[in-house]
Amino acid sequence: MTDQQALWDARYAAEDYLFGTAPNDYLASQAHRLAPGQRALAVGDGEGRNAVWLARQGLDVTLVDISPVGLEKARRLAQAQGCRIETIAADLTRWDWPLDRYDLAVEIFVHVPVADRQAIHRAMAACLKPGGLALVEAFQKRQADRPSGGLRTAPLLYDAVALSEDFATLETLELLEGTVLLAEGSKHRGPAQVVRYLGRRI
Repeated sequence: MTDQQALWDARYAAEDYLFGTAPNDYLASQAHRLAPGQRALAVGDGEGRNAVWLARQGLDVTLVDISPVGLEKARRLAQAQGCRIETIAADLTRWDWPLDRYDLAVEIFVHVPVADRQAIHRAMAACLKPGGLALVEAFQKRQADRPSGGLRTAPLLYDAVALSEDFATLETLELLEGTVLLAEGSKHRGPAQVVRYLGRRI
């Protein structure tokens, strides 16, 4: 067991869902782009709130995360909401990413060192089918200056330029930075500086 797995297993051992059971607002705002039967990959989605929401929209969803404890909670959430998801326990930096498989790859608040982030994003882009979408929301670098709420470890934070460079092989559809009001479980609450990206494989 790696240190990261142990860390997240311990966090997810709580009874409640740390980031809630509702989907991320940015992801939900893109519902008009989704269609039943599409294949979706939820990257680092932990307890499964976004994966389960996608499955409820009729998508065929695979969730990959480092924490088996989180994935067990994701499966329970899916069962409770009357849908099914596939779960894979893996370190995203070591997982054998498939190629040309998914219509959508979603990454919500996954914060890792820069080299790992770049490798994960390249793999996300390559796992998409032509026309497939990559969607990301993460804390922006200005979040480090906020007195409370969200991640504040500066080297792990994002900016729009770097994020667009990570996905240079995709066509950028949206690239936004600004303040949002988070209400995602007990861990993401209040105003936060975020960056949002939506790209399409040509």
